[in-house]
Amino acid sequence: MRALVKDAIAIFSPQGFLDGNSANAYLTIDDIEATSLLKVDMVLVSLKKVIFFNRNGLDIFIKMFKKIRAKNHATVGFCDYDSKKFEAIMKFYKDEVNFSLFKSHEIASLFTSSFKNKSKTVLLFSEDKSQRAAMAIELHDNGHNPIMTQSQEEFWEKSANAVAYDFVISDTYLGQMGQKIATRVTGNAIIYSLSSYLDAEIGDTFNIVYHNNSLNVGFRLFIFDAYKVISMNVHALNFFSKLSSAAAEYNATICFAGLSFEKIPSSFKETMEDSGIMFFSQMDNILHDKELMADLGGSSSVVMKNKRNLKKLTVTELPRFIDATVLTIEMMTNSKAVKEAVQINEISIADKTDKIASSIGFYGEMDGMIILIFPKEIAKKSCELLIGEETDDIELILDSLSELVNIIGGKVKSLLLDQGISVNITLPRTYSDINDLLDMTFGRKGAQVDLAFDNDKFLFFLTR
Repeated sequence: MRALVKDAIAIFSPQGFLDGNSANAYLTIDDIEATSLLKVDMVLVSLKKVIFFNRNGLDIFIKMFKKIRAKNHATVGFCDYDSKKFEAIMKFYKDEVNFSLFKSHEIASLFTSSFKNKSKTVLLFSEDKSQRAAMAIELHDNGHNPIMTQSQEEFWEKSANAVAYDFVISDTYLGQMGQKIATRVTGNAIIYSLSSYLDAEIGDTFNIVYHNNSLNVGFRLFIFDAYKVISMNVHALNFFSKLSSAAAEYNATICFAGLSFEKIPSSFKETMEDSGIMFFSQMDNILHDKELMADLGGSSSVVMKNKRNLKKLTVTELPRFIDATVLTIEMMTNSKAVKEAVQINEISIADKTDKIASSIGFYGEMDGMIILIFPKEIAKKSCELLIGEETDDIELILDSLSELVNIIGGKVKSLLLDQGISVNITLPRTYSDINDLLDMTFGRKGAQVDLAFDNDKFLFFLTR
């Protein structure tokens, strides 16, 4: 089955049933090799004529995606589906959606070079804030006018007037744009969700590598949403006690919200409190207390016990980190970056006035942390598209900056993958006070690149 090329997109169009056996019959090595040599922006599988599919059937094409992406770095994924098919695919792959999903191939074409600078007004919505931001940035970069909606209700209301928009986007997902993980960030707190009965399995299912990298990036407040927890045994008790003791080395705090002790021995609570864990009856008791959030989630001046130098591989890939950062900010601010200085040392900030910052970690086949220090004016310009208007609300700017840095991290992840280097990324940590950032980076050496956007000084720092 050969691919049909249209609008810089190569489209495979299987029919009928897609399970492990039938999907295998659709593709040959020659088909894959021929497609990998095409000069296209995307390689998609249309599900328009597919009556039924299961994960085994889709997996055949996903293996093809990996081979094609390795050859020509094209965007890969599925298109032409309804909402039920979209939900099924997201359910099959959950946190492993490393391919793209476009509701139609016409929508996919908006993200290709063939539509670049053919300005279209596009209404868009996704439940995932990072996806909303990623789509808006990609569309804006292609010369379109994206209109972001912040809620399902707002989307329904605006989409009712369909003639006002050239395209309406929903049930769409951009792969390789960031880290999809069972956590979320509110302010500078990372929130993990727990449910059911907690036992020894928590030690296997909890992503301790991700957690440790979040500590390394500067997160200091971790909240476990435990409303759905029925009970726990001594194995889970020991896990959380050890987790809290380890966090204490960073002056980090672990809290539980909504945990009921009706079916949990009271001695468990005492043991966990002795290890430094705090308990709150409701999540709002933490999140709505700004003073408490600032106190618990602030940075610390803890000196890293094991100072780590940048590895040669990380330094070699520095230009890719810079490119992902500069290209994104240039596009968002409509300005040009000028490189002023490069040095290997501890971070140096000559003027801390009117600066805000964000850090994001990466780990896997290489590890480290990117720190970006923005003049407030550059941050405001960069986030204006995501917010939808000009604003001086620092909390709103920091929240949007986090989404922007998450997208930069996703682009770094994708660029490294093109070089055969597999990494994951943490969620970003933002800083309204540069002194908090300096506390977190104390004693760490790295590569610092001083840049200017229209004479506004911007600082990039890569460290471990």
